[in-house]
Amino acid sequence: MRRTWLIALPLTTAFLLAGCGGGGDPLDSGSGDTGGDSPAAGTATAPAPDGEGGEVVVGSANFPENELLAEIYAAALSDAGVDAPTKLNIGSRETYMAGLEDGSIDLVPEYTGGLATYLNPDITATSSEEVLADAKENLPDGLQLLQISQAEDKDALVVTGETAKELGLSSIADLKGKAGDLVLGGPPEFETRPNGVDGLKKVYGLEFKQFRSLAAGSNLTVQALKNGQVDAANIFTTDPAIEENGFVVLEDPESLFAAQNIVPLISKDVVNPTVEEALDAVSAALTTQNLTQMMVQVVSNGEDPADVARQFVDENL
Repeated sequence: MRRTWLIALPLTTAFLLAGCGGGGDPLDSGSGDTGGDSPAAGTATAPAPDGEGGEVVVGSANFPENELLAEIYAAALSDAGVDAPTKLNIGSRETYMAGLEDGSIDLVPEYTGGLATYLNPDITATSSEEVLADAKENLPDGLQLLQISQAEDKDALVVTGETAKELGLSSIADLKGKAGDLVLGGPPEFETRPNGVDGLKKVYGLEFKQFRSLAAGSNLTVQALKNGQVDAANIFTTDPAIEENGFVVLEDPESLFAAQNIVPLISKDVVNPTVEEALDAVSAALTTQNLTQMMVQVVSNGEDPADVARQFVDENL
């Protein structure tokens, strides 16, 4: 059934979003559901407590970390007696917001800063509390944000250790007067979003020699940075490739990249005490540290996100 509310912002034609680790990304390529439906992290569905469990279709953007988080949500909901089928690897924020609007999905793992900027390109808030408040203020009527987690995965501008040493880079501000000779890599949306190329120019006065569209945070981005095909790249801070390759995350003294706490974005139509309690428990258990470790399992070790999600839920909830 189509939702009665409408997304206030026009949908862009870009179906890509940046992600952490290998595979596709929501700031990346793919115009639709490239993954397909799957059971909720391989778990059996128990009877709903007091018959209130219901069904929640869990979606994800098309990058590994968001898929992992969706599997965690689905596993926790299933354990609580909620029928929680998944629709993974849908696409970018522009794409999965449309899925929430048309009712094909009910829930996605979100990032407060990215969502707030999507809903309000003129946002000036940077702290976790202010960013969350701004996002809530601008949400479409049919959507709700539940409890945020302390886990945070931020956009970052990353260079190799060699580039940082050669150019004397420790912060984004250090690129002033040097960016004109450098190629910047990132997801297609990074070229036009307020905290992307436009933001780097507006906030830091940077104009790069070229922008190269990549599946940010994926293996392609990492290889492009390692091989010198790009000189700087937009990579998420929980990506294991940063530490594994000795990359340098440039500091962001002007807070171009706002707080990015992970939070469930859900349709009000499916919220009930059982659903809310299960998802709040996930948020309470998630930390940046354990999320980063799970990304090592998924990206570096090649483990199935559903298996990693099940382990996390069994050990923490």
